[in-house]
Amino acid sequence: MEAVRFSNKIQMHSSSFSNTHFGLINFRKTHLGFQPKIQKKWKSLNLSGGGDQRLKKEVFMEKKQRGGFTVKCTAEGIERGLLVGGRSEEREFMVAERFKVVALVACVMCLCNADRVVMSVAIVPLAAKHGWSSAFLGIVQSSFLWGYIFSSVIGGALVDKYGGKKVIAWGAALWSLATLLTPWAANHSTVSLLAIRAFFGLAEGVALPSMNTLLSRWFPCHERATAVGISMGGFHLGNVVGLVLTPLFMTSIGISGPFILFASLGLLWLTTWVSRVTNDPQESNSITKAELRLIQAGKSDSPSLKKGELPPLRLLLSKMPTWAIIFANVTNNWGYFVLLSWMPVYFKTVFNVNLKQAAWFSAVPWGTMAISGYVAGAASDFLIKAGYSLTFVRKVMQSIGFIGPGVALLCLNFAKTPEVASVLITIALSFSAFSQAGFLLNMQDIAPQYAGFLHGISNSAGTLAAIISTIGTGFFVQWLGSFQAFLTLTACLYFVTAIFWNVYATGERVF
Repeated sequence: MEAVRFSNKIQMHSSSFSNTHFGLINFRKTHLGFQPKIQKKWKSLNLSGGGDQRLKKEVFMEKKQRGGFTVKCTAEGIERGLLVGGRSEEREFMVAERFKVVALVACVMCLCNADRVVMSVAIVPLAAKHGWSSAFLGIVQSSFLWGYIFSSVIGGALVDKYGGKKVIAWGAALWSLATLLTPWAANHSTVSLLAIRAFFGLAEGVALPSMNTLLSRWFPCHERATAVGISMGGFHLGNVVGLVLTPLFMTSIGISGPFILFASLGLLWLTTWVSRVTNDPQESNSITKAELRLIQAGKSDSPSLKKGELPPLRLLLSKMPTWAIIFANVTNNWGYFVLLSWMPVYFKTVFNVNLKQAAWFSAVPWGTMAISGYVAGAASDFLIKAGYSLTFVRKVMQSIGFIGPGVALLCLNFAKTPEVASVLITIALSFSAFSQAGFLLNMQDIAPQYAGFLHGISNSAGTLAAIISTIGTGFFVQWLGSFQAFLTLTACLYFVTAIFWNVYATGERVF
């Protein structure tokens, strides 16, 4: 009985101490009175693992002398706390499987956009070589979108049915092949070039729906905006990589140099992707049970479509939140492709800078867009964790993503130097990146089961707008002799769509 009372007394006092090494040493000094021995053992303890066994043996001997199951509990506490070099340390340095997935997604999105940008730079020497007009330049630039507009819907439906892994793998393989064949097509004939560029767009149209669906399955809701921010950060960095490396490789190797480089990188990525990633975390052999529980606890159930089942197009188009997403995608693509396709030409014609300088002035804004996209995602997740509604967060992010670029493009009309123009374009694209935490995530909010198909519908409408804006810019420049009118029109479109979004968008599930 006395031993039990002594044990209970020690347990009551020990609860006031933290489960740290120093707390345990003070505990022993106060109650058991053999602090010198513990200090000696502490100094001689080998943290690599061997010292744990000596400590256990010595404490066991003292346990026998003190008659204490209490001492045993204390020794186990020390033993748990001192696992510095063992399994606890290994766990601390393990990278969660979902972060590996998002890193690979960011890489392929980088290559996806870099492959697009190569042509935006290469078209300048090609136009000089073949004598193309500004109007025809717009047609060549838009040919990528001819295939892209069809594959968005088809690719979105395939992603909903089969998952993102296979769909984006086939897409990356085919667009890398098209990139490799582009220089040959340009030298062969104009028709061949337009056909290859359309095929290239057809393959790339599956990238964004695949990314969106994969990340929705691999990340809980409160981390999804950050994951999309990282992936789209890679997408925007592709602009920087393409704009910077393309002139360097063209100068040293020739026009075919950058096309060969990025096609090879795409095939290299493919070998890693096929062996490391699964459609769903439940299918992964590498994920831990703790991480799987975290993912499953933070997302809603959205089963894949059954065999033979088609997405309900009429139902999707009957709700205004769907149209809010479609119009947002139209406006976003309109402005995005104007800047993507025409910035090197803009700096060359308006400020008379050479090709390398034009590429650098065009690259800086895209680099900052990658950073601001991550900031937008992190800010969105922070607001959600803080208790704000999804509707409020999506509206705020999208408002920043439209009003900011609109104001910046209006100011661009008054830029007198390439440095000022680059700063204004940087501001426009930095704010535009907030759309990633707006309409791009909203598809999973309102229709998780049909998100890929909805992405395809909205992206096809946005692609049609991108074709019109890309060709229209060429005709406007040739007709009026400047970019000002088209920049003003684009800014007004941003403002009108921001109003429409705030009236009809929602973060609640609709379908």
